[in-house]
Amino acid sequence: MQETPKVSGSVQRKLKWQFNLAELPELSYAQELIAGVDEVGRGALFGPVVAAAVLLPKSALAELAIAGVRDSKKLAATRRQQLAAHIRTLAIDCQIGFASPEEIDQINILQASLLAMKRAITQLQVEPALCLVDGLQCLPDLSIPQLNLVKGDQRSLMIAAASIVAKVWRDQWIVQLADEYPVYDLLKNKGYGTAQHLLALQQHGPSLLHRMSFSPCQKAVKNPPSEVT
Repeated sequence: MQETPKVSGSVQRKLKWQFNLAELPELSYAQELIAGVDEVGRGALFGPVVAAAVLLPKSALAELAIAGVRDSKKLAATRRQQLAAHIRTLAIDCQIGFASPEEIDQINILQASLLAMKRAITQLQVEPALCLVDGLQCLPDLSIPQLNLVKGDQRSLMIAAASIVAKVWRDQWIVQLADEYPVYDLLKNKGYGTAQHLLALQQHGPSLLHRMSFSPCQKAVKNPPSEVT
């Protein structure tokens, strides 16, 4: 069993609300090269589902825990951006994979999420000995051994790091398109179904980057703008 990195008592107390280093699953395996993978944007109405695969040295885990790495949803946008840069600096390898809105509509959001995670892993230039995958579902046809962790972004620092990198990448992608699709208020909602976004769908209909298999987008097609009262 891999020895847990030594951390002072004062730092351990600081980490109680983030990650307990002694309980990290990535430190329970002898393999040195372990990657974490997670996806973001699964519930959005607009844009791709995005995944990141992050391969970190175990020696970096204490530093990232002290820095505040955790589930991306629990971090402010500015802090996510700072941590994503920090993670990329320390990572042995870090890659992005995604599935397009068209693919989401063709194979459903669950399968598209798994596809995005698999693509992120297969983009890695350094092959890990083990992948820690967020969620219940195994990635199909992955040649690398994998371990599923329910709520992995709350249990594994490597998965949490992947969630941060994926979230920052996807948000930046959305921001680049905000001027092209101004009516959907993408700068604020990042493609998710806020009240303003749903109203824009009713008033203007969906764009080519909306997920037409999702109910709000389907309703916007059934009730085109000319028919909305």
